[in-house]
Amino acid sequence: MNKLLFTGASGFLGYNILPLLYKEYDVVHTLGLTLKDDIKINLAKEVPPINTHYDIVLHACGKAHVVPKTEEEKQAFYDVNYQGTINLCKGLEKVGAPKALVFISTVAVYGCEFGELITEEHPLNGDTPYAKSKIMAERFLIEWCKANNVVLSILRPSLLAGINPPGNLGDMIRGIKKGFYLNIAGGKVQKSILMADDIANLIPLVKDKGGVYNVCDTDQPSFGQLSKLIAQQLGKRSPISIPYWMAKSLALVGDVLGNRFPINSQRFNKLTKSLTFSNQKAVHELGWTPLKVLENLKIQ
Repeated sequence: MNKLLFTGASGFLGYNILPLLYKEYDVVHTLGLTLKDDIKINLAKEVPPINTHYDIVLHACGKAHVVPKTEEEKQAFYDVNYQGTINLCKGLEKVGAPKALVFISTVAVYGCEFGELITEEHPLNGDTPYAKSKIMAERFLIEWCKANNVVLSILRPSLLAGINPPGNLGDMIRGIKKGFYLNIAGGKVQKSILMADDIANLIPLVKDKGGVYNVCDTDQPSFGQLSKLIAQQLGKRSPISIPYWMAKSLALVGDVLGNRFPINSQRFNKLTKSLTFSNQKAVHELGWTPLKVLENLKIQ
């Protein structure tokens, strides 16, 4: 009997893949903060009372998509992403370590603001609380899994796509809905994206093998392609494009006005510089065929 424990299942990823996991595994239990979770607990603060031995643990519980403004907010990343991982493993030790653990990390660990087809060999230069806490969690799990004879898979997803996505893709959808979204210089910038469903598809491929993998679509969709697709699904006109110089000028205004303005220099750089990652290690070693984002993305 295949038993799987899924941490962080109440978030975006869980919303998109739980139905797939229920079909694939005999028993699926969730661990998190909501009343719907089978094990309701705050991993950042407590060791979970786990009473079942699991074959596979999918550890997706984490803090992301927030820019910390205070020391307390910075510490929250380490509490959830790092200490939460330690607490999870302490709970698992009580019933015996699983055969396999799949950890959802992030491409943010590389610390890259731009670049093309970045591989797993890139140094872990991420210096944000989010990136640092994920790096610490990865390193802890490598040692813990080695000591407990657990097959560890570290998946580093790029931007995730699916129903109700967070982050920049969610911002794009909301902007197009309101008619505020604009492409810059034709929207030619490319970003690596992964369909959330592919996390579920990857588990059977990695559970016996383990390893560290960037996971994203082989195709690298542009902002222009994504915004056109989203606009079509929403019944909206495709967003217009403004010249580079105009967007740069607006960003400088945003630096002065702050959060009241939709763009600043930091956001401008993200919208005008491509950032893509190579998935070739996962494709070749696992025999994985990623879902094509432009063919599978459904936002409603």
